[in-house]
Amino acid sequence: MGKQLYLVLKNLRRNRRRTVLTVLSTAISVFLIGSLISVYAVFFDNEVREESALRLITRHRVSLTQALPYYYGARIAETDGVVRICPMNWFGGTYIDQRPEHMFPRFAVDQEAVFEMYPEFKAPPEQIEAFKRDRQGLAVGKTVADKLGFEIGQRITIKGDIYPFDPELTVRAIFEGPDDMQAFFHFKYLEEAVGPERGTEVGVFAIKLRSASDASRVAAAVDDMFRNSPVPTKTETEAAFQLSFINQLGNIKLFLLSIACAIMFSMLMVTANTVAMSVRERTREIGVLKTLGFQPGSVLGIVLSEAMLISLVGGALGILITVLVNQALSEVAVQFITGFRLPAWGVLACFATAILLSVGSSVIPATIAARTNIVDALRHTG
Repeated sequence: MGKQLYLVLKNLRRNRRRTVLTVLSTAISVFLIGSLISVYAVFFDNEVREESALRLITRHRVSLTQALPYYYGARIAETDGVVRICPMNWFGGTYIDQRPEHMFPRFAVDQEAVFEMYPEFKAPPEQIEAFKRDRQGLAVGKTVADKLGFEIGQRITIKGDIYPFDPELTVRAIFEGPDDMQAFFHFKYLEEAVGPERGTEVGVFAIKLRSASDASRVAAAVDDMFRNSPVPTKTETEAAFQLSFINQLGNIKLFLLSIACAIMFSMLMVTANTVAMSVRERTREIGVLKTLGFQPGSVLGIVLSEAMLISLVGGALGILITVLVNQALSEVAVQFITGFRLPAWGVLACFATAILLSVGSSVIPATIAARTNIVDALRHTG
């Protein structure tokens, strides 16, 4: 065993440049696979928080671009199992300019209900009260405030696009919590500014439930209530509502899987070619080893061990790069896509990818080397 390990390490040092390049190519492939897994985890592998399980979202059945009447809220609130409702309108608009660092989601909401609806958002009570009292008050997430330097009492202006007015807002509360990359201002302020025709339109109603077990029953009851109306609704859990944005882009899971398979196949071909070149260069040495008593299984083990060691080192490096990149992306917090992470099963998948690359790329060259006749191996010249 010691002799085999010595030969493995010696062969890897024989052509350091090729070894380093092979490790880096493996690391890059593992990094790409890890990045795809991180994207998958953001969209499909997030743990549903207890607070989120108590919320439903009601929207227009046809499309999010179509609004609901404001009076629907009162009827939804009467449904058994509903504790609180909160109308929410996506405002859009532009703060300063269109550069990504100045973009963050902005919602017009019922200021009395929003912090009851989202208890995971924490802010000092005096700030919340100040936000409720000021018709032009703005409650902003800490991530946004830190990124843009917002302070309590600061005045900002949002240039409207969906709605034809530019709200002038004062930062009254800065809240912390998961997904705090957003801001809220008063629904009534929006209603007064754009008039009764558009001001009484609601993008979605957030619904807080008495119990998570009531979700399916309440969702069905709300949709049945408006099924035959000119404006039908679709009510779903908050997690399903968030996934609906992703599903609009198509089959994301199939897309990610296709990219991963393409990466695996291309890297498998590159690594197999590299291993084959390395084995071919050492054909005479393999013949010498056999004359010294090395069995075909030992030769097979040496070649496989070389490929395995390279892949494991490259895999560890690729995972490290993935983790560092995820941390950087999480700090950037691009719009709704936050919390980039490589889950534990993703780490195992990355190492499995590295092992698959090593075994898949080396098994044929290693088998050929193990079966090579001693005389033919010693006669090999190039």
